[in-house]
Amino acid sequence: MEQPAITILNENRLMTIATVRPDGWPQATIVGYANDGFRVYFLIYRNSQKFKNIELNNRVAVTVAREPTDLEEIKAVYAGCSAREVTDAVERSRAWALLAKRHPNFTDLAPGQEADVATMAADCNHVSVLDYSQGLGHTETLTLAGADEQRPRARSRAARAKRQSVGVRETTDSA
Repeated sequence: MEQPAITILNENRLMTIATVRPDGWPQATIVGYANDGFRVYFLIYRNSQKFKNIELNNRVAVTVAREPTDLEEIKAVYAGCSAREVTDAVERSRAWALLAKRHPNFTDLAPGQEADVATMAADCNHVSVLDYSQGLGHTETLTLAGADEQRPRARSRAARAKRQSVGVRETTDSA
């Protein structure tokens, strides 16, 4: 069974990314993305405020959700991530293939070696999955064991015993 956060990431195309401006204020914008598990790829212009913010502080937050028709249909992913520019040619090529498949309209932005557009990767570290189909305010949280690992690490023995197959600690927060 696929991890619910991965399912939500796989089913959507747009995310909000929040960065920290040099003056300390947050800045949130919407970007198209494609993911490979918990690694999220996106494109940004090198002269953008987002790029400058990430250069100064690579900690970002992302949110992904689809607008529901009913409150009980809300499913979303919130993640604290470490962002970086993809400089390895093989990884950049893989990222571009994923992005082009999910966003055929990106073909005009195909990044070259010295492009104005930077290919970025955000590795999810702390993930929350909101799933109101399991009750209003239901949230599952997970912390990934490492940026390259696809399986989350449970935060407690009780959680590990309860959800060992996916390594998720469940919590229910009231809205």
